[in-house]
Amino acid sequence: MRRLLLLNLSMLVAICIIIGVYLMVNHDKQPRLEGASGSGGKEPTNQNAETLGYENADGNGSGENGRSGSADPDEAADGAGSDNSVSSGDSAVGSDAAAGSSGGTESAGSVTTPSGAVEEPPADPPGGKPAGSSTGNGSPGQSDEGSSAGSGSSGPSGTDSSMGGGSSGPSGTDSSTGSGSQNPSGTGSSTGSDAPDQSGGGSADDGRTITLGFVGDILLAGSVDKLMQSSGYDYPYAKSLSFLTEPELMAGNLETPITTRGVPAEDKQYVFKGSPKSLPALKEAGFDLVNLANNHTLDQGKEGLLDTIGHLEEAGMPNIGAGNNETEAYAPVYLEAGGISVAYIGLTRVVPEASWKATSDHAGLAETYDSTRGVKAIQEAKKHADLVVVMVHWGIERSDNPNADQKLLAHTYIDAGADLVIGSHPHVLQGFETYKGKWISYSLGNYIFNMTATDKTKDTGVLNAFCTGSGDCTLKFNPMRGVASQPTPLEGEEAQALLKRLSGISLNASINSEGYVSAK
Repeated sequence: MRRLLLLNLSMLVAICIIIGVYLMVNHDKQPRLEGASGSGGKEPTNQNAETLGYENADGNGSGENGRSGSADPDEAADGAGSDNSVSSGDSAVGSDAAAGSSGGTESAGSVTTPSGAVEEPPADPPGGKPAGSSTGNGSPGQSDEGSSAGSGSSGPSGTDSSMGGGSSGPSGTDSSTGSGSQNPSGTGSSTGSDAPDQSGGGSADDGRTITLGFVGDILLAGSVDKLMQSSGYDYPYAKSLSFLTEPELMAGNLETPITTRGVPAEDKQYVFKGSPKSLPALKEAGFDLVNLANNHTLDQGKEGLLDTIGHLEEAGMPNIGAGNNETEAYAPVYLEAGGISVAYIGLTRVVPEASWKATSDHAGLAETYDSTRGVKAIQEAKKHADLVVVMVHWGIERSDNPNADQKLLAHTYIDAGADLVIGSHPHVLQGFETYKGKWISYSLGNYIFNMTATDKTKDTGVLNAFCTGSGDCTLKFNPMRGVASQPTPLEGEEAQALLKRLSGISLNASINSEGYVSAK
């Protein structure tokens, strides 16, 4: 009897082992990233196209590399209002367009995990990308793989941010040099090493103030490239140059891979490629940093991505939001001006296909469908910098208002310690919001871009943030309009009309006649 019992127990143990091995094998076969349809891999081809209808220099709506756009720039393949993206295997914040829909509108605010997706544990906090460090050998395409929520802000003294009142800049801020942005010594391309040796974020509140500048999408390809070739690579910045050189630190979203090589992305209606010749003018115009976390950086594949990082390094231009792996992609860049340190983090919630996401052993972008890794990067950066800025690509194209996912993510970033959240991707201006004393700019629209048939995509501007070392910031928006891909400052009634429109779509905030943004 005892022998029979032992035999039965042995058989039961063997069956359990077989079942366990079977489950482990099948678990490893599950896709790590899936689209909104839950099918894995690339998104459905009818949801891949950009919806803006970019025009080339001849205005015929054709995209780059021979891919033609819709005959009517406002009627691209996706239809207006889609967030053309693939959710990750992590729990997604919100949800994308319903599977199989041709127009594709985002649902609001639900937290979903795609069917069959496998959740990944959050990555270890990145070490950061302090100024002056580099990854690999620095040559294009040859990088080696591997390697507070605040309380209510009153703004700097001397700033009148009330509606209708004229205002001068914050006291203590000297922004009249016009001689180019003041890069901290040693500032250069920075892709992945230890964070600055600084115990804890936040300097003594001694009244020091710096000016940070931001713009929206920068496209250095297509008809813009043709204009630069004929009129000079400094052409796009000519009329707004004084606004770009005024801030101590200037940043924007670079919506172009910079490479002479690469393989154009398939099943993607608009595919861009910019020349390395365009970068010196970008640097000389006053830009200190660019975000690469967007839906065009890998238009020329991994080769194009690594070339872009390499060419930016050669130009002395730090970059965020992409890298040889997820550690690099999520790592902050630390810059310093006026004795105040600033950490910049780049994230995207618009990923054309799963393979564009950076992983532990795969080059790509820092995605934020799940906020976990972005939050960890913010929390880590807060330990080493006075200010934390999150630049994020998100939202619905040509929509004046942020969707629920944008609001939820922005609030989550601020709860984690971000002082400013600066958005891009909708190609139009969206409003501002104050949350727990911190500021959110949901979209700064197109700054330098191909001209389109949608009039409001031409509305743009330069955003100034006057910030103290303790994280209190006052915002001022300088209204402009794109004319032949050249941002041009607005004056008089045109300026007031744009400021009034932007004030009307802001949340818990208003904008006065001077462009200063204040909490309601």
